[in-house]
Amino acid sequence: MATLTLPKHSLPSLLPSQTRRNPFSQSLSIVSKSSQSQFFGLKFSFSSNLPVPSSTPAKTSIVAKVNKGQVPPSFTLKDQDGKTVSLSKFKGKPVVVYFYPADETPGCTKQACAFRDSYEKFKKAGAEVVGISGDDTSSHKAFAKKYKLPYTLLSDEGNKVRKEWGVPSDLFGTLPGRQTYVLDKKGEVQLVYNNQFQPEKHIDETLKLLQSL
Repeated sequence: MATLTLPKHSLPSLLPSQTRRNPFSQSLSIVSKSSQSQFFGLKFSFSSNLPVPSSTPAKTSIVAKVNKGQVPPSFTLKDQDGKTVSLSKFKGKPVVVYFYPADETPGCTKQACAFRDSYEKFKKAGAEVVGISGDDTSSHKAFAKKYKLPYTLLSDEGNKVRKEWGVPSDLFGTLPGRQTYVLDKKGEVQLVYNNQFQPEKHIDETLKLLQSL
């Protein structure tokens, strides 16, 4: 009886020699070749070493639905005292409606206080000032009390009005935008101003227009 004798080799020795590479063994460089930007005390790092897949859709800002010469959608919201306020209440006088990201953030506080400090100038121009954000009424009440804000703050929980007016977002859609509208006595928009990083410019640009009406 014939027998077949196989050479004594271990299984690994029969396979081609390969070096197994762990796809996660190489650390991604976040610090090197990165650019940093400052946004009101928050620091973000963006690495040039991180490829962006071409199939990933980029988030873009919403194009403003409400433009100069248009009558914006009406709204009815609650103010810092829990009272219901409608846009139609201000018809017959100029009104400044400014949308801001949130109470108590550095930029929004600076903007709110700048409107406060120039409030007499707005009154002299016959205009009302209305601030709108997604914060609830209790947050608005505390914010207004802390900084002695003499004007109306409206609670747009769920950002329904913001969406209806088409207020653009910032930081690739991650941050509610900062946008100001000036409506004339007929309720038509005469100015749309957007500047996230220079909140006090909203007051300057708004007053320029109101003083020219």
